[in-house]
Amino acid sequence: MLVKMKVRNLTLDPLTNMPIIILRNDEGDLVVPIWIGVFEANAIAMELEKIPTSRPLTHDLFRTILQKADITVIRTMITDLRDGTYYAVLELKIGPKTISVDARPSDAIALAIRFDAPIFVHQDVIEQSKAADHGRDQETAEKLRDWLKSLKPEDFGKYQM
Repeated sequence: MLVKMKVRNLTLDPLTNMPIIILRNDEGDLVVPIWIGVFEANAIAMELEKIPTSRPLTHDLFRTILQKADITVIRTMITDLRDGTYYAVLELKIGPKTISVDARPSDAIALAIRFDAPIFVHQDVIEQSKAADHGRDQETAEKLRDWLKSLKPEDFGKYQM
């Protein structure tokens, strides 16, 4: 089963200073944190904030190419979590056909935002994410989970969604 989620926040891991995308469902009871690279976080933040650039960023270039080819991003799906790594699929509409393309979650999310396409997370991934230690010892992983659960919208400053 797929659960529709939205990018609710973009924040930094307090332990590693690595960017985290926080996905939440509309009810707010399901949360999936995905650690991403600094450059990917920057590309997502710039699109969320609608900050213009003098030259297109990689995701903007890809959006333009897809649009010129009359290809649309239908949706992004976070499909798996293995060994601390999330996996995603972009679903594209090309004429009457729909195809799925393997993608990194950060790239898939960056394109979904640019196409205003929905983001879905497989229920199994949500469950695995709750139990994942994200490469940390048990005590640190529990502290991180508690921190993620306690986040309030005002904790995110300009990256609040």
